[in-house]
Amino acid sequence: MTEAGQVAGVAPGVVTQAPGDAPDSAIVRCENLVQIYGMAGQQVTALRGVDLTVTAGETVALLGPSGAGKSTLLWLLAGLLRPTAGLVEVCGRRLTDIKPGAATNMRLREVGIVMQNPGRNLLAYETALGNVLFAQAPTRRTRSVKHRRSLALLEAVGLGPVAGRPAGRLSGGEQQRLAVAIALANGPALLLADEPTSQLDSASAAVVTGLLQAANEDLGTTIIVVTHDQQVGQAFGRTVTIRDGKVGAVGHAGEDYLVVARDGSVQLPPELLDVLPPGTLARAVRLGDGVELRRADVERG
Repeated sequence: MTEAGQVAGVAPGVVTQAPGDAPDSAIVRCENLVQIYGMAGQQVTALRGVDLTVTAGETVALLGPSGAGKSTLLWLLAGLLRPTAGLVEVCGRRLTDIKPGAATNMRLREVGIVMQNPGRNLLAYETALGNVLFAQAPTRRTRSVKHRRSLALLEAVGLGPVAGRPAGRLSGGEQQRLAVAIALANGPALLLADEPTSQLDSASAAVVTGLLQAANEDLGTTIIVVTHDQQVGQAFGRTVTIRDGKVGAVGHAGEDYLVVARDGSVQLPPELLDVLPPGTLARAVRLGDGVELRRADVERG
């Protein structure tokens, strides 16, 4: 593996692209993705036909209320779940077709993951330094290169002074920052992060967000982040809002756009529901360049 590139001034990492992908090609592709939990009669539908394409080098924030399906989508992209229906491709691989061992290898070499519970990303008995070193086991770097990169990543997330402390003895915020360093250790083509700033103060959150942006800018790493924090979301190139298991809106340059689903449905943003509350009868009127929704005054018999 070629040693090249830097992240926020840290030691050289590995520049990676999805296998065979051109810079403008899709590194993530979901089509009509459905995820249902539970048994017959006790089912919960987490995703209801999600369509999503992310090109290599993009930064995307998944927004939406709790229970909307954001974390489920991230788990599917990581190959930790198999979808009930639909297509999901990551780094050129159709995840419904690969075996568990191949999915594990993909996560070790090409896809970095930051779980919502930071402790799940760590070896609690191992030091912070040891955790980042362990993450680099699949690479062909020499031990000295791994050591330098580990220390540099720890410094970048503000954990240099506690590099020798066991991960289990770090605070929740420190564990979360360590999880980000571990996820970036191998210079992944794609990084998936579930609420990476949820346990951080504003200053630490800015450091982590900056590190993710630097990984994107310096190494071309594609970033997909689940977050409830609008400020964190605005730091990324595109926002995708998920409501009730569907993609409801996509944001570019500070402006949100509604998404028309496969079945023709559109999710109104919450701030417009006072005009057309749920259950309102409406007419769709064709215009020259679109469609307008108008309240229909119909007597219910």
